[in-house]
Amino acid sequence: MTELIEDLYGLLIPVRDERLLVPRSCVAEVLAWVEPAVMHGAPVWYLGTINWSGRAIPVISFEATMGAQLPSITGRTRIVVLRGLTDRLTAGAFGIITQGFPQLVRLTEEVVKADPRRAQSSDSPVLCGLRMVNETPVVPDFEFLENLIADETTLSAL
Repeated sequence: MTELIEDLYGLLIPVRDERLLVPRSCVAEVLAWVEPAVMHGAPVWYLGTINWSGRAIPVISFEATMGAQLPSITGRTRIVVLRGLTDRLTAGAFGIITQGFPQLVRLTEEVVKADPRRAQSSDSPVLCGLRMVNETPVVPDFEFLENLIADETTLSAL
């Protein structure tokens, strides 16, 4: 009898002092940096919107959602377009600015372990921390981020 083995892949997304680990299927596209259209009255983490596939999608700084400073925009800055997992975002997607290109990684039980030193609270954009071979990425909480973006978009539109 042969076992059915499914390979799972994720993308390590470099942000200022962290790497985010997201499922490959959640990443729609990686774009070169474009200046977002500013949304007046928005918090510092909400950088504005860009046109993607005919839709205005919000672009955020993950670091700033955690209270850190906005990262500098450099020649390596990209926007990773992530598919929304909830129905809260009108455009169905949002962008996160990165400090470089995402890296494809194969995920197995032997490689990925929970990092108990990185426990998160329920009011954090981080779902959990992980330990991988030479990495300690965090898994972003898509639901938290999408609710944060949707709530801010509604407030700023008033």
